[in-house]
Parts: sequence; C-alpha cells; structure tokens
Amino acid sequence: MQIIKVPGINGLGKTDKTRNAGNAIINEMRNKDLLDIEEIHVDNSNLEEQEKLIYENSKNSFEKDKVAFLGGDHLISYSTCRAFLDNFSDEKFLIIFDAHVDAMPSIKEPTHEEWLRKLVEEGWKAENIILVGVRKIENKELSFLKENNIKYFEMRNIEDKEGVCDVIMEASQGKNLYVSIDIDVVDPAFAPGTGYLEPAGFSSQDILYFARRLAKLKNLKALDIVEVHEDNLLTVKLAARILEEFI
Repeated sequence: MQIIKVPGINGLGKTDKTRNAGNAIINEMRNKDLLDIEEIHVDNSNLEEQEKLIYENSKNSFEKDKVAFLGGDHLISYSTCRAFLDNFSDEKFLIIFDAHVDAMPSIKEPTHEEWLRKLVEEGWKAENIILVGVRKIENKELSFLKENNIKYFEMRNIEDKEGVCDVIMEASQGKNLYVSIDIDVVDPAFAPGTGYLEPAGFSSQDILYFARRLAKLKNLKALDIVEVHEDNLLTVKLAARILEEFI
C-alpha cells in the first residue's frame, strides 16, 4: 500500500492543527522505514491550486494496488474522491465514517463541512454512499440525504456493529471501494484531538474492528484518515493503529 500525506485544509481556520498530521501518524507506526510514503505539497492559501494538485496527484496514485491518504481535514476527500471517480470506469462505492454529514450547501470553494454534497453534485452516485457513526445532522443536510436517498447509520441506532459491518460490506460488493475515516467518528474519550467533538461515538476497539474487516475486501482501492490533530498523541496513535490494520 502506498501512503500519501496530504496537508490540505480549508476549514475556515478551524482545522489548522490537522495540516501536518500525516507526519505525526507515520512517526507512530511500526516498521515505518519500510513504508512507501509520498507527499502532495500544497499551498493552503491557494485553494484552487490546492484542489488541482491533490486531484492530479491522487489520480496518478490509483495506478498502484492500494493507496491511503493522510489528511489534512476532510476537504481532501473531495479531491481524492473526484480523482477516484474519474479514474475507475466501473462502479464506485464510498463508505464514510464520520460524526457529521459534511453536506451543507457549498460556497464557491467547498470546505470540510460541504465536501460530500459537492462530490455528489460532481457525479458520484448517491446510492453508492453510506455514512456510518453520524451523531450530528443539520436540517439542510438531512433534507439532502433524504432527497438523494443516501444511506446513513446514526450512532444512536447502532447496537450491533457486526451487523452494520455486514451491511456496508455487502453493499459495496463488486464495486471499487473508497473508505473515508474522519477521526471524530470515534468518541472524544478515545480521540480528543480533533476539531468538532461529538459525544457518544465509537470506541477505539469499534473503529479498529471496522478497519480490520474492511481491510480484507479485495475491492478496497483507497482510503483516507482525516481531521487528526497533530499535537494530540492519543489521537495520533489511534490513527496510526487504524492505518496499520489496512496495511
């Protein structure tokens, strides 16, 4: 698996601590000297150029077996998923682990709070998206989910994580799979180093369970881990363990 650090941010000043999380995560990994690691060098002050560079570089990376992107905030998923969409001619499927929906009406340049809506508007089939672990949904986002028939599992309704994992794995069968993990899907007790904390999330063991099972899917082509604060060791260590499950 190729690992690509993507220090892309556009969280309106609220996600600056995620910029260098890729370095911090890799430093906590075992056998890091044996990893295939690259970085997309971006200028966060030029959002148009940042998006273009992430798109072009990630598109080239899909020529390899599997790739993992380390953000940065969740905006990077807009560019990497667009590249994924354009690279594969067969059906694509997106599984998102996130406490938030990230589907607010987009402004001129999407932020980490709007990237999913923008991605659907750019052509990703809404029926090929599942959100897992949601704990906060704005009314405008709820309308968007319902209008587009996007499946989502709210955390309050998840009693059987094994069953939920069965469902999302079965839904993605036969399709090129991209998995996006916003670390705030995990409860703040286990991952306090992120920008938008929401109580009653997954435990560390829960998210590692999902990672372990999804990693076995032969149709998994790409994943990302985002919204990790580089200065919070507990959260960085968890992100490193998640990534190791996929390698």
